[in-house]
Amino acid sequence: MQGTRLTLICHAVTPFQKQGRFAADESVVMDWRNASLSLAGRYKKNPRLLCGPEARTRQTAGLFGRDPKVEKALRDGDWGRWAGQDVNAVDRHELMEWLTDNASAPHGGESVDKVCARVGRWMKSLEHHPGHVVAVTHPLVIRAAMLYVMQFPISMFYLIDVEPLSATELRFNDVWRLRLEAHA
Repeated sequence: MQGTRLTLICHAVTPFQKQGRFAADESVVMDWRNASLSLAGRYKKNPRLLCGPEARTRQTAGLFGRDPKVEKALRDGDWGRWAGQDVNAVDRHELMEWLTDNASAPHGGESVDKVCARVGRWMKSLEHHPGHVVAVTHPLVIRAAMLYVMQFPISMFYLIDVEPLSATELRFNDVWRLRLEAHA
């Protein structure tokens, strides 16, 4: 039986990331139109290409192939009233509450618990669909997927750094595994 290979790609850098702002539906910094399909040969055998609904994930997915399918489960966390705000401008008490209580959503958006539950349900659905999936998404989603696969406690969520355009390889064949690949 063929297993499932999931490659999670973090979207390219955005202006808000560079400015220390919470995400909104902003575009990437790079000239993604001229870079279109520039990474299309990275994965062989035509994987299923998925992405979140935001501009930054759709633009980044265009580096890897044409017509990516938008998957709602890959959307970024809902930042509520913090969307687009400078991280240093939000209420410090609320920010610390959100960073230390995974069930909290003082911004009126989505809690870390809810992001992890959403991503966990999506990961579970992939177990019944063998083949290679390349999914362009967000740091929060990739962190949640890592917790799901490694069975880490949710308290580890903020101990995972996800760089723009980084790739995380996960495999399912009766059990999920993190796969570290050499790139020479």
